[in-house]
Amino acid sequence: MSDEAGAASPEPPAPTTELSPSVRAQLLATEHWSLLASRSTTQGEVLTRISMFLTFTSASLLSVALVGNATQFSDDFRAFALTILSIDVVVGLLTQIRVLNVGMEDLMYVLAMNRLRAAYVELDPGMARYLMAGYHDDEAGSEQTYYFLGGRGSFSQVAGSSMMFIMTANSALLALLIGSVLTVLQVPTPVSISVAVVAALAFFAVTMVRGGRRYYAVWKINQPISPTPH
Repeated sequence: MSDEAGAASPEPPAPTTELSPSVRAQLLATEHWSLLASRSTTQGEVLTRISMFLTFTSASLLSVALVGNATQFSDDFRAFALTILSIDVVVGLLTQIRVLNVGMEDLMYVLAMNRLRAAYVELDPGMARYLMAGYHDDEAGSEQTYYFLGGRGSFSQVAGSSMMFIMTANSALLALLIGSVLTVLQVPTPVSISVAVVAALAFFAVTMVRGGRRYYAVWKINQPISPTPH
């Protein structure tokens, strides 16, 4: 009895380090759906922000027109108009910051899902020919996911993006504000227009350069684990 009681209990089996392909595929799919949900939520949120910005800007410019008619464009109207335009520019800049941040977040979602597709292809190499989206987590792979129809760095995709839209809208608002300020200061109209246009173009160019730097900085930080074969 005592020998039986003192006998050591059997050791538990060692944990398995390798998962079966079916379990691995299920875990990858769960992560994939999580990324899709996060990407969809983020895109919906930024589109709502842009809609709010456009609604706010439209309403504020309409109020400026109504107040102008009511005050016969007096000095009080000028102060009111400059205040409203300043608020519009601030709201526009805040919206632009969020849009640019979401653009970078979206790029990371694409890279993450490309990496998961690479894992799918590793499990079943034969499925690679059925994928239109990229399955390499580098710049070439992201471009394949963004531009299904080809055209590396498609100009139409960039020109039609939310980032270009919000930068154009803010450039126009900034030009309107600067032109209005110069007009109130009794600067000649041709000079006011010229300065406002130059300021808008400079703002647009600086924003484009900063956005480009952030984009290319991703490829310096990101270390792909499934690069595109050359």
